[in-house]
Amino acid sequence: MANALYPKWKEALIQNSADSDLDGSGTTGVYALLVDTGTYTYSSAHQYYSDLSGIVGTEVELGTKTYTNGTLDAADTVFTAVSGSTVEAIVLYRKNAGANTTWRLIAYMDSGFTGLPVTPNGSDITVQWNASGIFSL
Repeated sequence: MANALYPKWKEALIQNSADSDLDGSGTTGVYALLVDTGTYTYSSAHQYYSDLSGIVGTEVELGTKTYTNGTLDAADTVFTAVSGSTVEAIVLYRKNAGANTTWRLIAYMDSGFTGLPVTPNGSDITVQWNASGIFSL
């Protein structure tokens, strides 16, 4: 599977729906998580965090986000003390104060950055985003 923006997020963005923006932090931040593609398969019908499976380790909020010329970028992301299944992809999603059945999936990525695939061994995993940004609209 190539990198993809989830169509349901793009639809929400175009309609200016709640919880579709990317400029929040903390409870309304953009988060990354590691995914085992042996367990999770991308689907354009997926919309919320609750649609995911194969999550490895703990989510990390994107830090130092920038938005230049339609491109989202952020500081490299460090997942700490990761153990579990092999990781081949990252999913970005946007949290809100509600249940994870309302956290919008933003992007599925399995290329364009360094650090994956990897087999976790209990140490940190650093994902270095592409120098040209994470994704562009």
